[in-house]
Amino acid sequence: MTSGVDSGELTARARAGDNDAFRELTEPFRWELQVHCYRMLGSFQDAEDSLQETLLAAWRGLAGYDGRASIRTWLYRIATNRCLNARRSMSRRPVKEWDVAVEPPAPTRLGDVAWLQPLPEALVPTGSDIPLGPEARYEQSESISLAFVTALQALPQRQVAVLVLRDVLGFRAEEVAGMLDATLDSVNSALKRARAGLRRYRELSEDRQPAPSPGSPGEDVVTARFVRAFESNDIDALVALLTDDVFVSMPPLPFEYEGRDAAVRFWSAIFGMNRQVRVIPARANGQPAFGTYVRAPSGVRHGTGLIVLTLSGDQVCAMTRFDSSVLPWFGLPRALLS
Repeated sequence: MTSGVDSGELTARARAGDNDAFRELTEPFRWELQVHCYRMLGSFQDAEDSLQETLLAAWRGLAGYDGRASIRTWLYRIATNRCLNARRSMSRRPVKEWDVAVEPPAPTRLGDVAWLQPLPEALVPTGSDIPLGPEARYEQSESISLAFVTALQALPQRQVAVLVLRDVLGFRAEEVAGMLDATLDSVNSALKRARAGLRRYRELSEDRQPAPSPGSPGEDVVTARFVRAFESNDIDALVALLTDDVFVSMPPLPFEYEGRDAAVRFWSAIFGMNRQVRVIPARANGQPAFGTYVRAPSGVRHGTGLIVLTLSGDQVCAMTRFDSSVLPWFGLPRALLS
């Protein structure tokens, strides 16, 4: 603790009703708990809500904290169970209807994971920001990538909890069993099934070239080519950037386009509208992203969405488009005046 006060004293003061002590006790874990909730839920908004519910439950339940586990482990227990409850509610959300002023080509498939939101750069882990146990199997950068978070949402909820706690954060199996009020055997079984469920994700990741480092000259070259192609409606230039197995998705719309030919059909329809587009760079999930703005007859450019790129070497292997409601999370305006 930066104040020099130990956690035992802070816990005692918080139990006595000291709000400042409770805040000092929990603040060091607030950010990593929000990232944990995001991994579990795939939703920035729902992660914020679950974090607030976690802190409220911790405040109300502090008298029951017996000190056998660390404050951090105890908070993760509360947060994980709040997220499991949230996932049950999220499963009942309706699929969004197509709302773009052009008839889309037939999608390759309708996605199983329609509800997904990007993670603002301010919350993306860097270096050793989150302490990981020795059994963690994923790098922090990979564990918040859109591909990984999407793959998690396709797993049953208990498997997601076990895999994130064990393979992402490195908690011991015994600790996870305690967090979930489960047996050790059931935790190990859920982890085995979750790893099997992520097999396709792992195979795709291993087959692709590594992405350039964030902010590197290599990344800058690819993103500059994307910006030129997109702002000039140059479908050929865009196609030259795409891998053969490129994947285009647009949550919460369920339409997905897999493979270069399918992606070309989709983007040709969009580019065929001859819209005047400007893009503003951002970052989401540790990946390059761009707010898109379309010029109206009045001259105002209205925000139409956020596109997040997944890179493989010097090409784009995935494009994920989110609607305009996410723009403010990235410090991007709703509209440009010129």
